Amino acid sequence: MNQYLAITSRGLENLLAEELEQLGAQQIQVVHAGVRFKAAQAEAYRCCLWTRVASRIIQVLGEFDVRDDMDLYLGATAINWPNYFSSNTRIIVDFNGTNREIRNSQYGALKVKDAIVDRFTKADMPRPNIDRQNPDLRIHMRLSGEKGVLGLDMAGSGLHQRGYRTDAGKAPLRETHAAALVMKSGWTSEKPLLDPMCGSGTLLIEAAMIAADIAPGIKRKRWGFESIKDFDRETWLEIHAEANVKARRGPAKVETKFFGREQDRRVLSIARANAARAGVSELIDFDYGDATQLMCPTGFENGVILCNPPYGERLGTTPELISLYTEFGKRLKLAFTGSSAAIYSASNELLSCLRMRADKQFKLRNGALDCVLKTYLITGGGVQQVEGEAEGKLEETEVAPDFANRLKKNIAKLSKWAKKEGVECYRLYDADLPNYNAAIDKYQDFLVIQEYAAPKSVPEEMARRRLMDILRATIQVTGVENDKVILKVRERQKGKSQYQKLSSAERHMNVNEYGVQLKVNLYDYLDTGLFLDHRITRRKLGEMAKGKDFLNLFAYTGSASVHAACGGAKSTTTVDMSNTYLRWAQDNMALNGQVGRQHQFIQADCLQWLQEVDESFDLIFIDPPTFSNSKRMTQSFDVQRDHIMLMENLKRMLRPGGQIVFSNNKRHFKMDFDKLAELGLTAKNISDKTLPLDFARNKQIHNCWIITHKED
Repeated sequence: MNQYLAITSRGLENLLAEELEQLGAQQIQVVHAGVRFKAAQAEAYRCCLWTRVASRIIQVLGEFDVRDDMDLYLGATAINWPNYFSSNTRIIVDFNGTNREIRNSQYGALKVKDAIVDRFTKADMPRPNIDRQNPDLRIHMRLSGEKGVLGLDMAGSGLHQRGYRTDAGKAPLRETHAAALVMKSGWTSEKPLLDPMCGSGTLLIEAAMIAADIAPGIKRKRWGFESIKDFDRETWLEIHAEANVKARRGPAKVETKFFGREQDRRVLSIARANAARAGVSELIDFDYGDATQLMCPTGFENGVILCNPPYGERLGTTPELISLYTEFGKRLKLAFTGSSAAIYSASNELLSCLRMRADKQFKLRNGALDCVLKTYLITGGGVQQVEGEAEGKLEETEVAPDFANRLKKNIAKLSKWAKKEGVECYRLYDADLPNYNAAIDKYQDFLVIQEYAAPKSVPEEMARRRLMDILRATIQVTGVENDKVILKVRERQKGKSQYQKLSSAERHMNVNEYGVQLKVNLYDYLDTGLFLDHRITRRKLGEMAKGKDFLNLFAYTGSASVHAACGGAKSTTTVDMSNTYLRWAQDNMALNGQVGRQHQFIQADCLQWLQEVDESFDLIFIDPPTFSNSKRMTQSFDVQRDHIMLMENLKRMLRPGGQIVFSNNKRHFKMDFDKLAELGLTAKNISDKTLPLDFARNKQIHNCWIITHKED
């Protein structure tokens, strides 16, 4: 008997060990991401043909310590390679793993290849050819720490390559992984199986092949072991012929019903074609269907639902996914009571949206992702058909009731106020409850949900679950369509890092604020281009600016300049360091018909520009960052430390009788009145008068001052 290593995904080792034992393997030992075993040649062939879970089976030729590249070379040279394959065999070396000395897998593969070639040439034999595209035999080296295992890949390529799948939908499961999920799901061949989001059909095809007793490797054209010198063709042909007979006869004996539903018709046609190539097309009922409107097929009663719903790589995709999981969970409880479900996902938070208690769970990695398969016994609790409503309309118990109730009260209070005020953008919720640490802003019929970083005392999993509850409850309470809910995860930022760009989709919309049109972008930046808490300040600037020369510093997207221009300013000067935001400011001005030479846009470091410019203005608005040390600025800036320096420069530019509207968002900011008086300036705190109703509970979100130049 030879020694073998069967490789699989982490979490599937015990399942693989059970499978190999049934196939005749002996002296089985579970190892990290694999199973060691011994087998006679016939059993080894049978394991290769019939394993559904192993991704590779390696015949182990050598095991040795690898402290450096010389150990690697000597360990590989110690194997008598000409005993296993001839010089005319085309080979390739696969190298998996690194350690402190062997840091590059390509370098490791090169050292093994050199050792193999040298072993042939020292025996006065021609060297074997290296063929990366179409090798006859793959040499497999596995390095874990300082332990190396070297051998021959019995299959020659990944055992997941069954041969039936030539095309797939997005993010398809590997066939070996799909088979493992089927085997872990609680399904047996006596039960009907439904995949309501079947994609290219892999889960159902693997299950149908199990039920029909079809060997997963039956369609493979070439095997690596056929190029090994001790290949026993007669034994292999006998094993393969036996499997062929089972594959032909098996489907006709299957009474199990399989159902696949998919809402992408192109992918559905791929699933049908894949099933036909696998020889199980007659066993699976594929049909168009939406998982959120799922109905129980005839003949499915008390079956098993198994699926791998989309889960996204970033939480930013979750509004749509939350709705998918939530509605799917409702359908399961409404239409499938008494059945069981097995759902595979990388997101525990999304699985929680099913609102079902799992009875079992299995941690199973999918590539680099940590995923979990949870199984459920479906009961109908917590959801019911709404009486008198159209078919499919469901009602569910309220999510996060404390948060939901607060949001309802805020909506009732603020929606009437906003309509009366003439504003289309306002804050609905601002971390009102400590356990739900987010802000929710309404932009026409869109909602932007911004998560604040949770305190370190709150575990990450709990914070993510609470955010998920916020999203679900917000959608439930407001009825806003999923694609109009935008999630942004943010931390409390210093300086202008809040302007960080998230994408380049450039999706804009125009909103109304006190009769002024402003362009906002809800998707591509952490902020939208409009600071809602400055709404009253902008309106006041419009009232103050008539007939005056107006300067807007640290202008961002120029919304204050727009209000000033629309209020009748003689001229406006808009200064910001970002060309992107200056172009945005120009767009905002043009939206309101404010074009011409009287409106200037200057790209500059505001602090440096202040020290150099010799122009004068009647009205200046400045809303500097709390702190900034941007590389594009010549010096760092702290608003508490440096506000008098700002005023010194601004006074030089301010005409007698002129005014400065100075705003910042530093909590507990203290104005230096004595230094201000020395400059001949007086300050009046108008923070309470510039705080809108929707920010009333956050009284320190900004502070605002009118600073006046005393006339001589």
